[in-house]
Amino acid sequence: MLRFIPVVLLLALSACSLAPGMKMQVDNNLSELDVPVMKAGRMVKEKTRIVPITADLIIARENARQQAVNQLPPVDIDKAVYRIGPYDRLQITVWEHPELNDPGGEKILPELAGKVVDDNGNLYYPYVGDVHVAGKTVSEVRTLLTRELSKYFRKVKLDVRVLSFQSHRAAVVGEVKTPGIQAMTETPLTVAEAISRAGGVTEHADMSNVALARDGKLYKIDVLALYEKGGTTQNLLLKDGDVLNIPDSKDNQVFVMGEVGKQQALPINKGRMSLAQALAEAYGVDFNSSRPEKIYVIRPGDMNPEIFQLNAESPDALILADQFPLQPHDTVFVGTAGVTQFSRVLNQILPGSFTSIMTRAAFVGM
Repeated sequence: MLRFIPVVLLLALSACSLAPGMKMQVDNNLSELDVPVMKAGRMVKEKTRIVPITADLIIARENARQQAVNQLPPVDIDKAVYRIGPYDRLQITVWEHPELNDPGGEKILPELAGKVVDDNGNLYYPYVGDVHVAGKTVSEVRTLLTRELSKYFRKVKLDVRVLSFQSHRAAVVGEVKTPGIQAMTETPLTVAEAISRAGGVTEHADMSNVALARDGKLYKIDVLALYEKGGTTQNLLLKDGDVLNIPDSKDNQVFVMGEVGKQQALPINKGRMSLAQALAEAYGVDFNSSRPEKIYVIRPGDMNPEIFQLNAESPDALILADQFPLQPHDTVFVGTAGVTQFSRVLNQILPGSFTSIMTRAAFVGM
């Protein structure tokens, strides 16, 4: 047996280079490989810096997230009042002057009743002529017409109401039961109201990552926080031209690899999963074969990759792991211990029975 010991020692020296499987190589806190990165509007390649997961990092990231929430477009109270626009159909009733009202009265079809605001925002009315009504409220149009008709009639009393709302619309798409275009009426259209009008969400909806496209910008809205925590700041008031997209949650997964109980893809439940939860869902870290100081979170990002490292040699590092939130498409990788790599090399090169004998011989020699 002793004559085989030099062979074992030789294999031990080269175990790291011969060991099968993935290994995370780090050079001056930079990734080993160059990766594509978007900078100044163009693609370049560079190494990614490896950032330690510390309390300072978690605090900075949470503060940045809170700041992003505060950057949502403010609720414009003025937009809560409906303002008439092109293609709206208005019904104008002047009391005691039936000649000014719709001919045919109640017999006229609803889709033909009233007067339509033209594409310039103007409305024609007898005696008054063309008046610009776009951007005005119903009350303002009533006051305007009353003033103009008072030039020809005494004690004018009239009423104005919108028969058909056509000028202001928002689209609700994605994981809702009835996606489509929704007209804005005198009742303000909020995010929650729009989703309700669309029949509610499907079972695959990701409510924590709802996207609002407005004026060439994209805003992330956490509707789940609105429903579960009463986060009213997320219940934005929609305006004309908005597109509300409820994404599919099936694409929200993190991947756990390396020295864990079970390598697998894990769905992010309700938009939330911490590093500690992911490790637990993968049946924990195998401390017999892993390097707990080499737990990595690899985040591809949107052409802006990031790599984070947790040193979990001390059990209290799991507090940091529980407070570090994962994002969709993150990969959690737990490094392999050197002795485990050596053992796997022996198992691949030497027969299993011989490896067992050599292991026992090594312990006898000790």
